[in-house]
Amino acid sequence: MADLEWKPFSLTYVEYPNGDLIGKFLAVCSLTPMAIIVGFVTLILFRRDLHTITFFVGALINEGINLVLKNIIAEPRPVQRGGLYTEYGMPSSHSQMMWFFASYSVLFLIFRLHHISNYVMELLWKVLVAVGLITAAAIVAYSRVYLLYHSWAQVLLGAMVGVLLGCGWFVVVHILFTPLFPTVASCVCERLMIRDTSLIPNILWFEYTHARTESRARNRKLTSMKSQ
Repeated sequence: MADLEWKPFSLTYVEYPNGDLIGKFLAVCSLTPMAIIVGFVTLILFRRDLHTITFFVGALINEGINLVLKNIIAEPRPVQRGGLYTEYGMPSSHSQMMWFFASYSVLFLIFRLHHISNYVMELLWKVLVAVGLITAAAIVAYSRVYLLYHSWAQVLLGAMVGVLLGCGWFVVVHILFTPLFPTVASCVCERLMIRDTSLIPNILWFEYTHARTESRARNRKLTSMKSQ
C-alpha cells in the first residue's frame, strides 16, 4: 500500500483562498453543474418523462464533446495545483455545461411552456426564470476564472460551445424526437412507465390541477363513507 500512487478525484473538489468569502461563495456556486446532474437523475427516476431523459442525454453528449475538445486543443490550466485538475483546461467544462443547460432551458421556456390564463404573469415568471438561469451560468463561469481554474478564453469558449450545443440539441429534440415520443412511450416504454408529456402545454399546471381534482374527489368519497 505504501508504494501506491494516490490520485485525487477532482470532480467536486474546489479550492478557494483561505479567508476569502467571495471565493468561498464562488466555490460553492461552481458546484452547480453537479447539482444539475443530481437533479436530472432524480427527475428521471421519479418522473420518467421522455423529454427529461433526452435533455439529460444532450447534457451527456455536451460533456463528451467537451472532453474531446480538451484533448484536441490540449491547453493547460492557468495554475497547476499539484496533482489536482491535471487535465486540460480549454474549454471549461463547468462553463460549457452551465451555458448548455441555460440556453436549452430558456428556449424551453419560450417555445414549450404556455399557460394562457394570465399572460402578464406568465411573461413575468418566464423573464425571471430566464434571467436567473443566465445569471447562474455567468456566475459559475466567472467563478472558474476567479478561482484560477480557467482563463477567460477557456471560459468564453466553453460558454460559446455550450450555447451552440444547447440551441442545437433543443432543435433536434423538438423537431426530430418529439414527434416520435408518443410512439416510443406506447410501444417501448410502457413496461417501465416512461411517459410522454410533450403535448401538454404546461406540465406543472396540468399536474397541479389533476392532483387537486383527485384529492377533492377522494376527500368527498371519504366524507361520504363516514356519513353512512
